Amino acid sequence: MPLTITLPDGSEREYQDGVTGYEIASDIGSRLAKAAVAITVNGDMYDLHRPLAEDAAVSIVTENTEAGRHVIRHSAAHIMAQAVLELFPGAKFAVGPAIEDGFYYDFQVDEPFTPDDLSRIEAKMGEIVAADQSFDRGELSIDEALETFADQPFKREIIQGVDAGEGVGGETVSIYRNGQFVDLCRGPHLPSTGGLKAFRVMKSAGAYWRGDENRAQLQRVYGTGWESKKALDAYIVRLEEAAKRDHRKLGAELDLFSFPSELGSGLAVWHPKGGILRNTIEDYSRRTHAAFGYEYVLTPHVAKASLWETSGHLRFYRDGMYPPMELDGGENSPGQKYFVKPMNCPFHILIYKSRSRSYRELPLRLFELGAVYRYERSGVLHGLMRARGFTQDDSHIFTMESQLRGELRSLLDFVLMVLRDFGFEDFEADLSTRPEKGIGDPDLWIKAEEYLAAALEHSDLPYQLAPGEGAFYGPKIDIHIRDAIGRRWQLSTIQLDFAQPENFELEYTSRENTKERPVMIHRALFGSVERFIGILIEHYAGALPGWLSPVQVTVVPVADRHNEYARAVADTLSAANIRVTVDAADETVGEKIRSAITQKHPVILVVGDNDVDNDTVGIRIRGDDTEERGVAVDEAARRIGVLVAPPR
Repeated sequence: MPLTITLPDGSEREYQDGVTGYEIASDIGSRLAKAAVAITVNGDMYDLHRPLAEDAAVSIVTENTEAGRHVIRHSAAHIMAQAVLELFPGAKFAVGPAIEDGFYYDFQVDEPFTPDDLSRIEAKMGEIVAADQSFDRGELSIDEALETFADQPFKREIIQGVDAGEGVGGETVSIYRNGQFVDLCRGPHLPSTGGLKAFRVMKSAGAYWRGDENRAQLQRVYGTGWESKKALDAYIVRLEEAAKRDHRKLGAELDLFSFPSELGSGLAVWHPKGGILRNTIEDYSRRTHAAFGYEYVLTPHVAKASLWETSGHLRFYRDGMYPPMELDGGENSPGQKYFVKPMNCPFHILIYKSRSRSYRELPLRLFELGAVYRYERSGVLHGLMRARGFTQDDSHIFTMESQLRGELRSLLDFVLMVLRDFGFEDFEADLSTRPEKGIGDPDLWIKAEEYLAAALEHSDLPYQLAPGEGAFYGPKIDIHIRDAIGRRWQLSTIQLDFAQPENFELEYTSRENTKERPVMIHRALFGSVERFIGILIEHYAGALPGWLSPVQVTVVPVADRHNEYARAVADTLSAANIRVTVDAADETVGEKIRSAITQKHPVILVVGDNDVDNDTVGIRIRGDDTEERGVAVDEAARRIGVLVAPPR
């Protein structure tokens, strides 16, 4: 029976029942067939050699795409698990997904893996690849699957969850076999292990089963897989560059911040230079928001449990909150529980609710640099990128539904304007839809998602769907940037919320003098100030733009007799609001210049006898090895002022 296959360009081709993706790719061209690793069938991923039984829209997934690399890494994870089970008899294997730039697999073994163990695992993987074992898909009943994995407790728990309706299926589970190895899996996979062209085992770390610190501790082995050795080598170079840019390392070297153990994990203190950097960013945020119609508010750090019950956080976000404090509220409220805030939104809702509101006030845009606290698991903490205490540049906009379309469009423009001010230009977006435990009317969720999609399409911002990744109260747009070495970072978020105004019974008086519900937009531009600074440090490798640099100019006197003149030059620059320091250390000029370069200062001014006599300086700009001599101090101040001027 002939099948009609529709290709991405809209063209149609006829094939016989049972045709495979590989055969379709070969029919289109040999180069495409060589690069193919899987296909999509009506939007679902299929193995390249899986027969098709009905008309379908088909696209070929190639190895050099993100979807293709996902298939490569998924297959590499299976090969890693096979290698570990062969090398470590009695090992128990848990889960092994593909992740950005790589993959991992979790194992329960008697002892943590050593570097030698990782080398052995990589070598064994090479043997499995060389054996070119085919990946064969199959299905098992629940009973058959439990029998197959009789000695694997983590797999049995997954199977029992499927049987209980926690996963897709219920009556059967899909598996993949290669050689003697079998694993639970939905696929797709490479046609065979020999298709894994370039891989490396990277490191191991501790992990808990299902992320629960009360359950079994496992060993997580990370690897990376690519379509070619060239791509792998480029990734390794990128990792080496990323290590040089690590914000934790640079933060210490530039004396910006630290994480004292006495405070507890995930809590930073900011040193004077870091304080200048933070204040510069926060001052920019305040004046930019004020210029675009936002009103600045302040809220406390704690609130009674009842507030978090109304908002839904205690129901849906409890694991991310610090334990409560039980305080004596007096005779009328003994034993009252308080929580430090994980989010600012309920406080802004209370500001809105503090008095009656009219349609004339909407949209009402509230803005706060609000500190929040989240009890992140210790295993995921990562400097400023993942902390337990941080500050959000948080805004909540209360608007009529009739204003939503225009508000969302202008909000996206505002977000991209701000990110461009910090030097980012490469943007992508995710549209995250309703999660399984979303609250509120499903029809309103659909409406909210349509509003967000329309705003994205109007902005011409490329985006992809992230099904089920919305906040519990509403769908969201997440804006991603690419940094200087190509890494993708999620920064700004715009969340559309019909549910919280309902939870808190928010109202405004309409033009017709009726009571109506506003719609709420949650919005953070930086995500958090701390994480944003971490990303900036890594993006610029510590050499921040002039307007952000804690020290913008170092004045270097050639000898002690020039110190007084150097301080006078510094005073002139300070009067022009330029951040300047004088290096009067008992060192050579070369050593002082090297110190300023190491500290990433944008401008170095060198002053000697001729400069004292002629009221001039020698000027060196970061990135330029040459020094311009004999520049008048006033002219130097003017030029530096332009160089370090903030964007608005």
